[in-house]
Amino acid sequence: MKRLLIYLLFSLFIVFIDIFCLNTYRNNHAENIPPKYVVDTVIAKTRKDSAFNDTVWHTVKNIQLINQLGDTVNLHDIRDRAIIADFFFTSCGSICPLLTRNMRGLQQYFKQNKKDNIVQFLSFSIDPVRDTAAKLKQYAEAYGVDNKNWWFLTGNRDSIYNFIFQQMKVDKYDDSTPINPGFAHTSYFVLLDKNFHIRGYYDGLDTLKSLPQLTRDINALTKEDKKYSAMSYSDFMQIGIIFVGAILLILLWILFLKAKKIKP
Repeated sequence: MKRLLIYLLFSLFIVFIDIFCLNTYRNNHAENIPPKYVVDTVIAKTRKDSAFNDTVWHTVKNIQLINQLGDTVNLHDIRDRAIIADFFFTSCGSICPLLTRNMRGLQQYFKQNKKDNIVQFLSFSIDPVRDTAAKLKQYAEAYGVDNKNWWFLTGNRDSIYNFIFQQMKVDKYDDSTPINPGFAHTSYFVLLDKNFHIRGYYDGLDTLKSLPQLTRDINALTKEDKKYSAMSYSDFMQIGIIFVGAILLILLWILFLKAKKIKP
């Protein structure tokens, strides 16, 4: 019986090791999920005589604009997708063509990997008076853009500029050059999660470091709901299989000992 007890304890040990490994994996994986980037305010609260700070993360407000197809669209119409936004104008002769090509590269990457349904691309014109919907459509066609998940946006200039500075807050996080309030020209891409929280700013010209990190962060956001903070059904199944396997091995060993007429 002592030997049987040892086998049972050993099987439990295997299960605990498996749980530990799963928790370690979840914790390490969660570290790869990009944190929320912009804080609106921190509220001091008390719960059961214990003080703590409750962080209110910045949520980007809705904006209604016109896309390259002439459709009226709303930011908050986008559901269950990460959002990549940049700011350009069609007559730009400097960085905008390269930003668009790099954005198109991201679109093609997700399309080739059959993940184009997890991301929406937005390009806001910073010269919306001249960038009409027809002009944006011509520009998109010239770059071979798939309109399904990429909007080129135009509309009221004041609304767009207020959105860029007050909601996207690019001027506060673009560390390359100061952004002119009268002309919001920047090379940065902004990543929003499905709840319209800002999750990062990325140099759209940096194809070696910044943009690969952006693709990793978007893929990581798809796993955020799981959080790996609680075991999933598949985790329990895996532990159960290992546990049952351990019990079967013990039973087989007991049968082997009995066949050899050795008391367990």
